[in-house]
Amino acid sequence: MFSPQRAHTSRGRLQRIPLLAAAFAALAGCSAATSSSGADAGGAGWMASVPAPNPDPRVGLKAGQFDAQEAVWNMRVLSRTRPSEKFVGSTMSDLAFLGNYAIQGSYNGYQIWDVSNPTSPVLTVANFCPASQSDVSVYRNLLFVSAEGNTGRVDCGAQGVKDTVSAERIRGIRIFDITDIAHPRSVKNVQTCRGSHTHTVVVDPNDRDNVYVYVSGSAGVRSPSELSGCVHNPDDPNTPEFRIEVIKVPLANPEQAAIVSSPRIFNDLKRVTSHGASPEDRAAMDAARARGEFIVSIFGQDQILPGQMTRVMLDSVVKARGGAGAAAATGADSAALRGALPGIIARMLGQRNAPNAARPGVTSCHDITVYPAIGRAGGACEGYGLLLDIRDVAHPARLFAVSDTNFSYWHSATFNNDGTKLLFSDEWGGGGAPKCRAGDPREWGSDAIFAIEDNKLVFQSYYKLPAVQTPQENCVAHNGSLIPIPGRDVMVQAWYQGGISVFDWTDARHPREIAFFDRGPVDSTRMAMGGSWSVYWYNGAIVSSEIARGLDIVALTPSPFLSQNEIDAANTVHLDYLNTQGQPKLVWPTTFALARAYVDQLERTRGLSADRIAAARQALNGMNGTSGASRREALTQLASRLDSDASGSDAAKIRTLVVVVRDLASH
Repeated sequence: MFSPQRAHTSRGRLQRIPLLAAAFAALAGCSAATSSSGADAGGAGWMASVPAPNPDPRVGLKAGQFDAQEAVWNMRVLSRTRPSEKFVGSTMSDLAFLGNYAIQGSYNGYQIWDVSNPTSPVLTVANFCPASQSDVSVYRNLLFVSAEGNTGRVDCGAQGVKDTVSAERIRGIRIFDITDIAHPRSVKNVQTCRGSHTHTVVVDPNDRDNVYVYVSGSAGVRSPSELSGCVHNPDDPNTPEFRIEVIKVPLANPEQAAIVSSPRIFNDLKRVTSHGASPEDRAAMDAARARGEFIVSIFGQDQILPGQMTRVMLDSVVKARGGAGAAAATGADSAALRGALPGIIARMLGQRNAPNAARPGVTSCHDITVYPAIGRAGGACEGYGLLLDIRDVAHPARLFAVSDTNFSYWHSATFNNDGTKLLFSDEWGGGGAPKCRAGDPREWGSDAIFAIEDNKLVFQSYYKLPAVQTPQENCVAHNGSLIPIPGRDVMVQAWYQGGISVFDWTDARHPREIAFFDRGPVDSTRMAMGGSWSVYWYNGAIVSSEIARGLDIVALTPSPFLSQNEIDAANTVHLDYLNTQGQPKLVWPTTFALARAYVDQLERTRGLSADRIAAARQALNGMNGTSGASRREALTQLASRLDSDASGSDAAKIRTLVVVVRDLASH
């Protein structure tokens, strides 16, 4: 089932405060804590005893685009904002954040929202600039936008590009100057041979003058007549396949941005055979064929061509013979499209010969998440998950590659904050299909969690959205980010029409959902695209890009899984900007909320006895309104008392608490 493969390596005084005196007396009189359960002491086994909602309120929700029924657990909805006029009906895609702004990509361009009041986002600008899929990233005054399809224009026009070869086509990275964020200004289009499906902005800690962009392009190779150097031959050493592009962007002169390297991080990775279709999928395909729907093969798996794509393609077929468009399609037109589909799909996927020809190994990444603080990146690359060395930012190198037959398409990656674990998501079905049905295996379309040990990826477990979704809801693992709960690995993740799920993976072998927000299907009668494309924590809010409905903002609420102190501590983390594929090192300021959060965690895991927990809380609460020498002495004594308990299975958490208390004393 699971087949890891090694890759190439390259390189005041106490008596003045009676409340505190009583607390310290209690601390002094308690014995060291012990635990009868090794799983609970310092681990996340305690979560197993907390029940989930039963029945799950996400099952059976009423459908509707803007009036669907909702289910919320351990969260509250702050706002629901519909797309602006030119973006209604377009697919909303990824998110980036800068200051008080959320930048939302769309196949029609991007919208910038002022989210300083998360209960009422305000549209700052809607820049109509069509391209697929308009993934967005920011750095300082620069906005980067991906373009991959054949219809995106360098001038942002709506008319598309009809010629096979055209200087008007953009496939690569658009760069905008957003110094005046309400009036973005285009400064550069960097063209690439396979376009940019996604991209990653990389900050080199050793280079203050430039920022770098890793480009992940997965489309077919464009004609050399359109872009010089594009060679459509995997056997040619100059082929744009089997590589990513690295763009260097001079911050003072972004118009000089250019490709500076093309690392071949996929060389020698063999093709991986995946699990194929589920029994329910095979039955659905048979029924679709009987209805006369159009079926395409994507990387060896049959999929139903979405109605919107069918209409666009039929429209082209009919107009090519002088007809009025898709509405006037005949049986002969449909037959012509069916005959042409294998070749169309092969070209879209970059397959060089007939669609039945053997597909080469990995030729692209879908997404790369960089973690500059540890000099590593996680590459979600078709049939493999990669661990990369990015200490030389312009020349990333593969350290390790892992494959898994339960995974269909490695889609995205997330490190835990200390860089000891790496989570990959599997976009089984390509994001446009229902993959969370009752009969779908739990290991398919899920997350896979790995430990990082000696630059190797060691499998730990899978996590998949627990709630069963309907055949009318596209659902599979998609984009998410860490939530900065101190001392824990907690993530919020988008599952398309499965909604958003918050889960704890501190215990990598036993991840557990702790909160969710979901809606009913967009349409109760058919599969219609919708749901959360991406959802990220940013400065206390959880912001979701809803494909069909706009922008949602939610927040965590206290629960048996998560205390108010932990939420308060998380909300002390402030980011100036966020590109989730450029993962930042989360650092917590020294606050009483942080100390109390660790005390709450030690209570759950029984890392301290009940008496000591009560005494520590009493002592910390007694600090309110105190200052100067009395506070310093009281906190120093608290730290000393706690330090004497720093043994056993939760000793590391106690020592962390001691450091926080001592830091508080020094402030």
